[in-house]
Amino acid sequence: MPFPLFLAVKYLKPKRSVTSVVTVISVLGVILGVAIVIIVRAVMTGFGDMWREKILAFKPHITVSAYDGIIQDDEALAVQAAEVDGVVAVSPSVEIRVLVERDRMVQAPVVVGIAPDRAAALHPELSSRIESGTFDLEGDNIILGTDLASQLNIRVGDTLLVYSPMNLVSRDEVYFPEELIVAGIFNMGQGHFDTGFVITSLGVARDLMGLTRGAYSLQVKTENPDDPRRFGEVVTALRRKLGPSYLVRTWHEVDRDLFSALAVEKNMMVILLMFITIVAIFCVTNTLIVITVRKTHEIGLLKALGFSSRQIMWAFVLLGWLQCLAGAVLGTGLAYAVLHNLQRMVDLLARFGLQVFPKSIYGLDEIPWRVLPSEVLQVCISVIIFCTLASIIPAWRAARMDPVDALRE
Repeated sequence: MPFPLFLAVKYLKPKRSVTSVVTVISVLGVILGVAIVIIVRAVMTGFGDMWREKILAFKPHITVSAYDGIIQDDEALAVQAAEVDGVVAVSPSVEIRVLVERDRMVQAPVVVGIAPDRAAALHPELSSRIESGTFDLEGDNIILGTDLASQLNIRVGDTLLVYSPMNLVSRDEVYFPEELIVAGIFNMGQGHFDTGFVITSLGVARDLMGLTRGAYSLQVKTENPDDPRRFGEVVTALRRKLGPSYLVRTWHEVDRDLFSALAVEKNMMVILLMFITIVAIFCVTNTLIVITVRKTHEIGLLKALGFSSRQIMWAFVLLGWLQCLAGAVLGTGLAYAVLHNLQRMVDLLARFGLQVFPKSIYGLDEIPWRVLPSEVLQVCISVIIFCTLASIIPAWRAARMDPVDALRE
């Protein structure tokens, strides 16, 4: 074993002394810093994955709209879009925010009207998430989310009063609210969708807006939304097929602000936590300074025996590395242990009245997370780099000691 490594391991071994206590505290600081950064990045990555999964399951992969507002020849345009290779299903759609009432309880979801005969092909994931009732949009039927049904205290078979903007702004005619029948209740596992949307037929949605024909957009489902190359080819072919009169947007473009906000939030949290970790790492500097002070006589003896300043310096740099390496490895292990038991910990805290991720705010049934090996590697490499910088000053101080002065200590 090289002498610098031997000396670093010797100083790292636990002993009943102040130095050992300070060493343990500094390593614990690195462990906690690394674990917290990994946990936060994993949860934020999980949030991004969750939103992506729910959007692809609930919303169209591609949305086609007209620049002048309403697509008049919606069925003909839908036929054209369906001819594009890679397109699975197409339906005209009318979306409108409404007021819904049940026993004087009022909510304001978005009503999405689509062709009933294409609903299952357009939203196969949604049809598989029906908790009660059926995915039936024929006639005056609607389906809505579990959270909205709970807020309105409504069940399958009940009727719901729906007030559209036509009820509020029309002066020439009197519009009565629509009475729609709840045919099914779905559970997407995310409050944004389970509270904010009602699905119905295209005809009902047109009636709510006072339209006799046309649509606000086309909803398009594709084969491979997860394959960037193939999905890009479908989007390009669709734009070429429909021409410049129509705006073709992907699911990511429609929700660009959401994903941008998630990315900014993740980066800001990581930067903040990295600063905290850096503070913990520089505790290693304090530890090494304490060791150099307490080992002054021993360092002087080693230099008197012929060991070079470079060997002494490398010994202290390696000591810092070993502390941070132990912190990084144990911190990564701690992070994985916490993440695998995260939901249990959150549920346990909830029993004591501490809501870490309240569903009323985040709308989550469970906390999503996913660890990216590349992010773990980035954290560990960053820790090693900062540990090197943190070790240089005390290592340089130890290497510059005069053996005669050191032996007098």
